[in-house]
Amino acid sequence: MKKTINAPKAPAAVGPYVHAVEANGLIFTSGQIGLIPETGELQNGIEAQTHQVFKNLQAVLEAAGSDLDCAVKTSVFLDDINDFGKVNEIYAEYFKGETPARSCVEVAKLPKGALVEIEVIAVKKEA
Repeated sequence: MKKTINAPKAPAAVGPYVHAVEANGLIFTSGQIGLIPETGELQNGIEAQTHQVFKNLQAVLEAAGSDLDCAVKTSVFLDDINDFGKVNEIYAEYFKGETPARSCVEVAKLPKGALVEIEVIAVKKEA
């Protein structure tokens, strides 16, 4: 069984997709970039975009009945692998204790000229 999730506190999708899909107790988020939900504009710079990505992911996971503490896998896409250290520092602020498995790659280009995009697979919070 599959359920689509649209998060009212996250930025609108920039394509024909939903914020997340829940299937068999797992939540698969779409990639989030550093868009400000209220304006649809990108934050400026890698640090601000990375923080905004995590705020957006938190909003999506919350709407799905989960949170970052329930993440089991993340995928990080960077416009420039030289930003790896900066993104890593910010990433560590959001994942304490048991961290999820992770992939991190440089890509040729991200939507809207974003510098970073992150997607998450998480388990649903236990009630």
